[in-house]
Amino acid sequence: MVRYRLAMALLPLERIRATCVALPDVTERPSHGEPAWFAANGRAFASFAERDLDGRVAVWCSAAPGAQEQLVESDPGRFFRPPYVGVRGWVGIWLDGSKTDWERTTRLVREAHAIEVARRHPGAGA
Repeated sequence: MVRYRLAMALLPLERIRATCVALPDVTERPSHGEPAWFAANGRAFASFAERDLDGRVAVWCSAAPGAQEQLVESDPGRFFRPPYVGVRGWVGIWLDGSKTDWERTTRLVREAHAIEVARRHPGAGA
C-alpha cells in the first residue's frame, strides 16, 4: 500500500519540484517531513503534502489575501484550506486525479513565490 501511494505521488511531486526549482534562487528542503520550497529570503512558498491527507496528494502554497477563500469557493473539488497553514491564507491544490489543472497550478505556485519574495526575511527588522 505504501509503495503504491509513493508511486502515485511521484509524478505530481516531480512536476511541482520542476516548477519550483525553475524559479530564481529557490531551495528545497524538508519541512514537517514533506518536501518544501523556499525563496532566497528564507520564506516557504510551497509544500508538497501527502502525509496528512488520507492518501491524497496536494501542494500547499501561499496566496494573496482573499485568494484562498475565492479559490475554495469557486472550486471546492480542486482547492481547499490546508491544515496548519490555511489560517495564514495558504491554499491547498489537489494533485491526484486526471482533473488536475497543471497550468493553473503552475501559475499559482509561481504567484506564491512572487508573494514570498516580496516579503522581508522573517527575522529582519522593520
